[in-house]
Amino acid sequence: MKCPFCTTLESKVIDSRVSKDGGLIRRRRECEDCGHRFTTYERVEEPLPAVVKKDGRRETFDLLKIVGGIKKACEKRPISMDTINGLADDIERWAQEQGEPEIQSKKIGERVMEGLHNLDQVAYVRFASVYRSFKDINEFMSELSELLGNEKV
Repeated sequence: MKCPFCTTLESKVIDSRVSKDGGLIRRRRECEDCGHRFTTYERVEEPLPAVVKKDGRRETFDLLKIVGGIKKACEKRPISMDTINGLADDIERWAQEQGEPEIQSKKIGERVMEGLHNLDQVAYVRFASVYRSFKDINEFMSELSELLGNEKV
């Protein structure tokens, strides 16, 4: 494993721990050249579906894009990175469980919004405003009305 400090390829494992759900192994390593310690994570690589975008393009499933979108929505909110990563992992697991070779980006976006709705209403509204690209204030107010459970805001 390449050391992030000196880029040497020689390191030794000091400690290994399995995550609670058993899907991830955390390894603590020490570089044999510079002596710095660092952490790596190991997981089983499972096939992920291709993502079909609105315009018909196909991309590989990218967990970092999902984490980035969730982080942006949760900016300056009291939400930990563990919670954000947990939501992203849930979405990745859900995509794998679909068992399909392709999945619509719209379905992934809806899943993110569902997770944010349960997590933090401000983050949900932020994500929804960008994801649904509201055309005017009325569409935005309609979404807020739904969120608040009122007919009028």
